[in-house]
Amino acid sequence: MAAIRHVAVIDLGKTNAKVALFDLDTQHEIEKFTMPNHVLNDGPYPHFDTDALWAFMLRSLASLASKVDAISITTHGASAALLDADGALALPVLDYEYAGPESLAEEYNRQRPPFSETGAPRLPIGLNLGAQIYWQQKAFPEHFAKVRWIVTYPQYWAHRLCGVLANEATSLGCHTDLWAYAKADYSTMVDRMGWRKLMPPLRKASDVLGGLLPDLARQTGLSVQTPIYCGIHDSNASLYPHLLAGREKLSVVSTGTWVIGMAIGADATALDPARDVLVNVNALGEPVPSARFMGGREFQLLATEFGASPSVADAEAVITKHAMLVPSVVTGCGPFPDRKMQWLNADAITPAQRQICVSFYLGLMTATCLELIGAQGDVIVEGPFSENQFYLQMLAAATQRNVLLSPASNTGTTLGAALLASKDAGPMTYQASTIAAPANSDNYIELWRAALKA
Repeated sequence: MAAIRHVAVIDLGKTNAKVALFDLDTQHEIEKFTMPNHVLNDGPYPHFDTDALWAFMLRSLASLASKVDAISITTHGASAALLDADGALALPVLDYEYAGPESLAEEYNRQRPPFSETGAPRLPIGLNLGAQIYWQQKAFPEHFAKVRWIVTYPQYWAHRLCGVLANEATSLGCHTDLWAYAKADYSTMVDRMGWRKLMPPLRKASDVLGGLLPDLARQTGLSVQTPIYCGIHDSNASLYPHLLAGREKLSVVSTGTWVIGMAIGADATALDPARDVLVNVNALGEPVPSARFMGGREFQLLATEFGASPSVADAEAVITKHAMLVPSVVTGCGPFPDRKMQWLNADAITPAQRQICVSFYLGLMTATCLELIGAQGDVIVEGPFSENQFYLQMLAAATQRNVLLSPASNTGTTLGAALLASKDAGPMTYQASTIAAPANSDNYIELWRAALKA
């Protein structure tokens, strides 16, 4: 096979979908197409608009056809496709924010494996993929009877492109209840429920599953020999370049709808599943202690209260007034799942200062997540929050560690997915965050933490 330089990366986040052309030589995106990742409310339950996503993918690939050497895929977790014997969807791909699975929560709790086996905490709504599948089986028995394959989400799209079925550990290992990380195999619940026979073969994220299907080659103008890589869970895509670079102690913070902290070389610490701490599985098959909260969603929910771009003077005013936001804006997940948000000393602050409070809150929540997983070494931030100086400022102050920006801060998932086709990240040069911590930030942090104990 000729050397691969340009990889078309299909990158499906919970909020937005993207197809990007990534240059492995320069390690930069050179073209991209985006669309919102809509949820449809028709049919049996809220579900992802897979038809619209598929049409978008094919249009984008056709626009890039003359330059594409390979195709790789990364998607959000907590999703799977239930396919019939013909490879079509037996049931729509359920939106994991739908509360339907909660109706069988007590029943499901008796079936799910312990945290010690899976590293998966019990999460609300459909955030445990096993809970989704259990509910679908019980609520739609006639449809579920037609299910021949349960396919993890990146691999569903790979199957549509090349016709080869596979499952993969990074998607199976992200709080699904389906994966026993210590033995690198399906969990006891998968066997107890009789689902193992529905699982396609396990493949590595970096495996080539096959070439592009002939019909799709004709539609897009790509070659049938275009390799389709197995694909990877998006948080693990962010982590993958740093794994390849070989650093022994670091934490990677992937920001988007979810803020997810992942620790390499962490101190041994007891993980508390009640605080949304979990064990992910990286692309090399290794367990990675992780913690998360819905930071991007929280910022989005509060953004209507923000004003003009905040200034350093606004940050100083927030600290002087001890104005702060305490968790949680989105309840049911994160390190404080049972707490409801509260503004403190914030009655007289401006909209710009309110935005500072939210940025500080997000930095303190991230620092809490890293503390819960015993993270060590530098903190590398990727995604939209890498451009928020006040978030970075508070994160550095609260962790007392170097905060670095990845060279692919806004394209970390794309870079990781593209590197599946190369397996060589090369040297990673990080940009240090040079923003000084604000005066009296230590006192502010102590007050924020004390408010959580009050």
